[in-house]
Amino acid sequence: MDARVDARADTDLTSLWEEHGPRLWRAVFAYAGDREVASDAVAEAFAQCLRRGTEVRSPARWIWRVAFRLAAGELQRRGRHEPSTDEELFLMPDPAIDLVRALSQLPRKQRAALVLHYYAGYTTREAAEVLGSSAATVRVHLSHGRKRLRELLGDDDE
Repeated sequence: MDARVDARADTDLTSLWEEHGPRLWRAVFAYAGDREVASDAVAEAFAQCLRRGTEVRSPARWIWRVAFRLAAGELQRRGRHEPSTDEELFLMPDPAIDLVRALSQLPRKQRAALVLHYYAGYTTREAAEVLGSSAATVRVHLSHGRKRLRELLGDDDE
């Protein structure tokens, strides 16, 4: 491989990290409820993207998708379906603590759909690609997740 391509890819990935890294970590943390899982998933997603180089067409989307899939796989491997956010909440700003606690009480796919759609800004179709499901399923997860969050957060307004 040409050294110029490597240097450019490394520079592009550095810019990508600066733009998406911290936000992606917070999103994966909100989903997984575990800082170790979030850190490992995000680092591995960036490392895999670097290894694949120019074969990744849309690096930002690819990294988000891979990070969420890695986190989901790790949670499944550990046999954990609920995040352990109480010990991790010191990492979040105060206004987010109630939301993260409420998210931790949702089923994993509802949590993921909500975080991807509302925090990461993915459409339901894009979130479905990340989650390996259909857009209709993501819309159902969003609907059920919003309803449950309103109950948990005490917000009766539609």
